[in-house]
Amino acid sequence: MEKTGTVSVLVVNDQSLQRLALRMLLTAEPGLTVVGEAADGDEAIRASAALRPDVVLMDSRPSRADAIDTIRCIARPTARTPTPSPGFTDEAAASPAPRVLMLTAAEQEADAWAALRAGAGGFLLNDADPAELTAAIRVVAAGDAVITPGLTRALIDAVRQQHTVRPLPRTPGPGALTGRERDVLIAVASGWTNAEIAQWLSIAPTTVKTHVSNVLAKIGARARVQAVAFAYESGLIRPAA
Repeated sequence: MEKTGTVSVLVVNDQSLQRLALRMLLTAEPGLTVVGEAADGDEAIRASAALRPDVVLMDSRPSRADAIDTIRCIARPTARTPTPSPGFTDEAAASPAPRVLMLTAAEQEADAWAALRAGAGGFLLNDADPAELTAAIRVVAAGDAVITPGLTRALIDAVRQQHTVRPLPRTPGPGALTGRERDVLIAVASGWTNAEIAQWLSIAPTTVKTHVSNVLAKIGARARVQAVAFAYESGLIRPAA
């Protein structure tokens, strides 16, 4: 479902000046509001649970393990700490989990595979310009994926390096999908847009959106970017040699 209205953002960065700069940039943008800040993973998890932002804008400079655990706790409700944070309410618990947009350096794109599996909704290079950043936040808030060209290459490299290719734990395999849903998933994993998929299958773009939503629900994914990871990891699509 497309996100409308104001998009709330939690800024996570271990540098106070960068947090301030991001806050100033985002609050000046119509339709975006910064609801909080965090300096590390633990703070981010607590703030996310209490504030329930639409998007958590997270820098990837903390240690890789810390970043992955933080993404998992924010993006996947069942992985969240069982101890409620101050301000956490039953209403907040019932609301959708925030989506995570990672700012990453070019040399860290190879870590994207683990972050995607943990629940990240998108990646943007940390030298992106302000317009790219604000557009990416809106895209992720709407449930779509933001990925850099290098990330696609990193995903393929990660699949090539695996000794086995298997579905993600506790998710149904591709057999749970209809034939048309499999076609749509393969196209999504190949980087096609809804319009391109609609033209290929001779169906309406709105029908493509319905198929994508059904696919995400069946495989337990929250955004297209996780569907890409699922398609490769389950063996439904394989990289060219």
